[in-house]
Amino acid sequence: MASFTKILAKNKQGYKWICTKDGPADLDTGERRQIKRRGDTKALAEARVDAVIKAQESGINTRQTKGLRFQDLADEWLLDYERSKVKPPTIEQRKFCVSVLKKKIGRMVQDKITSGTYQKLLNELFDDEYAHSTIIGINATANMIFKFALRMKYRKENPVSGSKIPEKILTVEELENSPISEKYLERDELALFLNTARDAGKDLDEEIVYTLAFTGMRIGELIAIKFTDLNRALNRIRITKTASTRSTHSNYVQGTPKTKGSIREFEVDPFIMEMLWNLKERNNDSEFVLSRNGKPMLHATIELRFQRLLRKSGIKKHVTPHTLRHTHISMLAEAEVDLRMIMKRVGHDEPKTTLKIYTHVTEKMQRNVVEKLKNVFSDLLETPQLQEM
Repeated sequence: MASFTKILAKNKQGYKWICTKDGPADLDTGERRQIKRRGDTKALAEARVDAVIKAQESGINTRQTKGLRFQDLADEWLLDYERSKVKPPTIEQRKFCVSVLKKKIGRMVQDKITSGTYQKLLNELFDDEYAHSTIIGINATANMIFKFALRMKYRKENPVSGSKIPEKILTVEELENSPISEKYLERDELALFLNTARDAGKDLDEEIVYTLAFTGMRIGELIAIKFTDLNRALNRIRITKTASTRSTHSNYVQGTPKTKGSIREFEVDPFIMEMLWNLKERNNDSEFVLSRNGKPMLHATIELRFQRLLRKSGIKKHVTPHTLRHTHISMLAEAEVDLRMIMKRVGHDEPKTTLKIYTHVTEKMQRNVVEKLKNVFSDLLETPQLQEM
């Protein structure tokens, strides 16, 4: 049963109404307490009381969530997320996504963020020209944060549900120029990049570029390689770990590879093995193959090195260490290596990325099938009439 009290107020009508109702038992103490809310009219005051009661009956702790900003919710979720079985590189990616979300909605009270508010955020990210893959990562992170809020009874609905990530409408030219080809280097581009690393690279640039291109390793796997992982007699490399050293050696973290399929051993060209083994004499007794002053190289250092080599080479594509992983897949596809063997070599459990590059390369190869047939069997294609002439 609702009761109403009229009070003086500095609004147009000069008064407001306070509605009072009995609410559900307090989640912390078990005691039943009264809920009071005010409004310009009795109906508005009562509607506000009913909204609070409804939230409490659904398990929402309105005392705990009152004024809780999204930035604080995100920090609480991140602490919980870091305690789960997640690898350090993934945590770093989530932290980046959280930082973007905080810039957009960090100061908003979390239960005031609606589906419309969140969709507006996605649209702004698109307008700000964030990469599509980056927006997907940010969206996934937001979804986890709001699911955490639901689990903690901070809110009733997930605003991410039903949202849509904006997509660019491709032009005819963009459709005809497959974006897959931007993910790896063509043969002439690879040759140019390798030559630039050899002739104009800094210390270890040549070893890094050649190894990534001819093994398809992930950058974290390469950084973590130790001399005990090199079998010089059989020219084989063992991958059992990955490393995260984004910007300083103080945050160096070593863990298991990305997936079970990432744990592998594969053969390499003797040229690559000797190139890596020769680093043993100059590494000041460091156990890491790629090290500086006895410590493993940093991700950030290698990424900066790649930017420098890219500028010197004149290649127009955006080249990162991961580009050479994709390049290796394209090289294997062009060498007609079976798709299953490619996946095993590069440590892919899920064939999506590998299959895209493999299909693109093999389709290009098929375009030359007729010409190849003609070159080999041109004499059989000649008609008897032509032969008589």
